[in-house]
Amino acid sequence: MKAVVVEAKWDPRPDYPLSDWERETGKAITGSSIWRHPRFAIREVPDPAPGPDEVVIRVKACGVCGSDLHFYETDAEGYILYPGLVKFPVIPGHEFSGEVVAVGKEVRDLRPGDMVTSEEMLWCGVCTPCRSGFFNHCTNLEELGFTVPGAMAEYVAVKAKYCWKIDAIAERYGDVDKAYEAGSLVEPTSVAYNGIFIRAGGFRPGAYVAVFGAGPIGLAAIALSRAAGAGKVIAFDVSAPRREMARRMGADIALDPREVAPSEAVRELTRGEGADVFVEAAGAPTRTLPEMEKALAINGRIVVIGRAAERVPLYLETLQVRRGQIFGSQGHSGDAIFPSVIRMMAAGLIDMTRIITARYPLDRAVEAVERLSRRLDAKITIKPDLREVPQAEPAAATVA
Repeated sequence: MKAVVVEAKWDPRPDYPLSDWERETGKAITGSSIWRHPRFAIREVPDPAPGPDEVVIRVKACGVCGSDLHFYETDAEGYILYPGLVKFPVIPGHEFSGEVVAVGKEVRDLRPGDMVTSEEMLWCGVCTPCRSGFFNHCTNLEELGFTVPGAMAEYVAVKAKYCWKIDAIAERYGDVDKAYEAGSLVEPTSVAYNGIFIRAGGFRPGAYVAVFGAGPIGLAAIALSRAAGAGKVIAFDVSAPRREMARRMGADIALDPREVAPSEAVRELTRGEGADVFVEAAGAPTRTLPEMEKALAINGRIVVIGRAAERVPLYLETLQVRRGQIFGSQGHSGDAIFPSVIRMMAAGLIDMTRIITARYPLDRAVEAVERLSRRLDAKITIKPDLREVPQAEPAAATVA
């Protein structure tokens, strides 16, 4: 089959304390401190076959994630920007949906022809964190498209226990192709859902929400907050097309943080009360969190979803006197997150397909990743079955 393959050089930074586990497994806990000089290529690789508890899925839509882009982009020394768990070579791609084409002998709930999406966090279910309900923090965690072959390919093999049917989404759209696109957006939307409603505990209808970063996770946070009854949703992003998309997805106002002081803007827009919930989806915490701290409402919450290997200066007195809280959020598994997002899509409460601004066939996937690096698009989707590519318009035009 055809697939995107990413390779990189294992070259730990001189000051990085490489663990015995990393040496033994070849996996980097902090990818940006080990993997250097990445290379993307389209290759022919063996078709996957299902294990006893697995299904093979024909990929119908696969989103290009900011994490994939952070494999592609490097710092001045050639190290990838992605700061999380990763092992190369790997087939990337973890935001996807598709059709089941083969099932293992132990699979009971799925059959060929089923329309499904899948979790990206491949939890084991037997370690202490998993048995305690903390699936996103599994001790034996594997990650689809990071440590095991992902979905930027014609086919992908996944254990059935990670898959969720998207029949209800298909019924809502009445268009199979559109349903697969929506299904590919369940995963990133679930990441935002986990951060806002599970980790940070959600908010009461009428709350003020401010989202920093209007990429796919930030846009999902905006859509979810609007659907949940936020009294006002304020968005910040440096990209004009993304700010326009933020407004389309439910933001009352979208501002360029380079042109305004975000903390002052939030205080003004909330009549001095501050935001009840801040969402860090920009991956720029050294710039965003200090602004959040200055405009935190009493009992306000900050949820950190964007990834960045950085330390952040905060004045803890603010958290104490304003009863503030900061929540780290990773992943999307457990807590009925996937089925809840699927139900919201099926009910028409959110339509995440609106954020797709470009579609590419699989053989032009590397070009799609390069395009995403311009940071004009909201979401670029790879569609292996796509045969004709419309004339690519400037991303700004596609979101106007």
